[in-house]
Amino acid sequence: MAGGRQTLGAVITGLRTRNGWTLKEMSERCGIPVSTLSKVEHDRLSLTYDKLLQVSERLNIGIADLFVEEENTAPATVMGRRSIGSIERAVRVDTDNYEYYYLCTELRHKRMVPVISRIHAESLEQFGELVRHSGEEFIYVVDGEIIVHTEFYDPIQLKAGESIYIDSGMGHAYVCAPGFKETTIVSVMSSAEEDLSSLIHEAGQQITKKTVKKRAPRKA
Repeated sequence: MAGGRQTLGAVITGLRTRNGWTLKEMSERCGIPVSTLSKVEHDRLSLTYDKLLQVSERLNIGIADLFVEEENTAPATVMGRRSIGSIERAVRVDTDNYEYYYLCTELRHKRMVPVISRIHAESLEQFGELVRHSGEEFIYVVDGEIIVHTEFYDPIQLKAGESIYIDSGMGHAYVCAPGFKETTIVSVMSSAEEDLSSLIHEAGQQITKKTVKKRAPRKA
């Protein structure tokens, strides 16, 4: 864990270790090849969100619970919980189009999942196919400007300080507006499912049928 930030590799390793599984056993349970799991655990690959969804569904746990540390055993019915989030403590997941920072990951059974995202895709062509998933999502633009592409509406441009709330089942994609190489958004996802047993996707995720290499560190 570099700089106090938990990586996806550490999350997957912790999940496997807590259950006493070998790489082969976990591979058989979640359907991810052994070679891929090994690279993820060593932070040489990142999983795309369809693969995270696959892991959560096959292991019968919510995606938010993938990121929870073992010592947290508070039941979902406990009220009065709180969590202070910071990007330094966030779980980072990288894809070609985005850097995702999952916040407040120590809480289980969340009804919402907060994420800070840095968008790198500069066009819909670069982004790829529109994504769709259960639930709803709220997006707030922190800096820069983005273009919101949706299945049923014309593209709309949002600048810093503006926001959008959508039905996540509608195909959608978020890309940088012309003239911007990178933008930052805060997103909050909720699910129509009562127990959040499936993945609560971060808005604008790129769903593919393969794992995606982690982005190389950006030069200062």
